Amino acid sequence: MIERQIDIATRDGATTTFVVHPDRGGPHPVIIFFMDAPAIREELRDMARRLASGGYYVLLPNLYYRAGVMEIGPISADPEHPGRKQMFQLMNSLDIDLVMSDAEGLLAFAGADPAADASRVGAVGYCMSGRYAISLAVRHPERVFAAASVYGTQLVTEAGDSPHLTSRLARAELYYACAEEDVWAPPETVAALAQALKADRVDAEVETYPGTHHGFAFPQRPVYDKAAAERHWERLNSLFRRKLG
Repeated sequence: MIERQIDIATRDGATTTFVVHPDRGGPHPVIIFFMDAPAIREELRDMARRLASGGYYVLLPNLYYRAGVMEIGPISADPEHPGRKQMFQLMNSLDIDLVMSDAEGLLAFAGADPAADASRVGAVGYCMSGRYAISLAVRHPERVFAAASVYGTQLVTEAGDSPHLTSRLARAELYYACAEEDVWAPPETVAALAQALKADRVDAEVETYPGTHHGFAFPQRPVYDKAAAERHWERLNSLFRRKLG
């Protein structure tokens, strides 16, 4: 495997990005891996490596670069903990348009790298970034063929760019993995999402993982559920293999 951490130019500066891909058999289809709210950490780099081992060119960008933040460190469950407050401030500083402008820089970078095949793109996002993965498929239907949201938040909102409204514009196959117990995406939100996707005849699956909580796929979280995490890997691998080759 080849991996490096580099700054990739964006409209608003440069995002420090972890790039990993196999050292043979390229060019490789591209997967943009959007981080969750607690920011870049080795746990996410390991997940990027696991994706790349399937034959993909994986980009894991730091979405908090505008604030000059790379890693936050351990996040306490205490709502008054400074790190937790910082996390919510950073998370709330982002929106779909900002992250999609960053994605333009990532796609341009991949398009210039002989190791990457930027004509075949997938995306995955966890927590706050589930909507970003889906939105990438909406913004780039000509090249994004698969996108997955894993316990994504803000998938059903009143905004015009809410994923439950815009998913119909994607040509990609979409996958939504949802936790059964999730205050950030409760059952009524998941039901509304599924209903909207069905009404719009979107090529999508909404799957609820029984007995799980928000964050179940992250090995370092107290709510980690190994069986559910492995199932989510199987779903991702199958999706990307079907649509990206």
